Amino acid sequence: MGRVTDFTTTLETIRSALPEKLQKPRVGIICGSGLNGLAEHIKEIVTISYETIPGFGKSTVAGHKSALAFGLFGEGEGVPVVAMLGRFHAYEGHPLSTVVYPVRVMAQLGVTDMIITNAAGSLNPKLPVGTIVVLHDHLALPNLTGMNPLLGPHTNPNHPRFLPVSDAYSPVLRRYAFLAAHHHGIERSALAEGTYAWVSGPTYESPAEGRFLRLIGADVVGMSTVPEVLAAREEGMNVLVFSLVTNFVVIPDTYRSIQDEVEAELLGKQVELPVQEVVCHEEVLAIGKEKAVVMKKLVERVVELIAAESK
Repeated sequence: MGRVTDFTTTLETIRSALPEKLQKPRVGIICGSGLNGLAEHIKEIVTISYETIPGFGKSTVAGHKSALAFGLFGEGEGVPVVAMLGRFHAYEGHPLSTVVYPVRVMAQLGVTDMIITNAAGSLNPKLPVGTIVVLHDHLALPNLTGMNPLLGPHTNPNHPRFLPVSDAYSPVLRRYAFLAAHHHGIERSALAEGTYAWVSGPTYESPAEGRFLRLIGADVVGMSTVPEVLAAREEGMNVLVFSLVTNFVVIPDTYRSIQDEVEAELLGKQVELPVQEVVCHEEVLAIGKEKAVVMKKLVERVVELIAAESK
């Protein structure tokens, strides 16, 4: 049946740093690039640095902190939650088992519902920068080519060997997302539904790659999330993902012809050189900061709806 991962030391370290009422979080939250501001709205917060938690890696990407935040989220007494302030990525050199280890730890702590946020590039012209996309599916080329986080021995013999993912994104939690938007009077155009393409990174997509991903059905693209979704589903969690569009993937309609430019130059014609479009991480962080308040409102209300459901 494979090996069983022993979480004992990790859990003892975490619980020893927490008051009793925060030791059993109901909801897990993973904060993407520029979205760590969500933690500012957690009450009675206790943070634990990844460096002090056995089995955890270190997040090295700008806009990602490197700590777990425990506390209460939402109105009234609040719901016990745990938030990852910074996630791990395969492109940082982490094995996928490390990337998803925090998700498995959250399951051991008692988390039943996972809300994941990320920053993503838009492949769909109908999804402008600033749109929050509620995922209903994913397209994971790494999964299909031997880079699946569930490869190898089981971490728990009770896990299914062959995990279905056609139901990966909870319809109930997605419904809560749109109810939350209505509750806060957020315009309909601010949210959308779509499919996320996971790529390994750390390079942004070439125009040909972006065109290919758009052609095969992806709406947004990013370098995270899917490994965490798969681990969460294997652990039996309900999953909701908010993808914040922070940039358009550069997909020109036509390519610049250097040959034509040279021929025109040789004929003495003046050639106007086009501006070369590129994507930068600073742009991603700026949009994340701009939309942090909206994301906070959505996540907070979804957490409240999850709590109300269990009463």
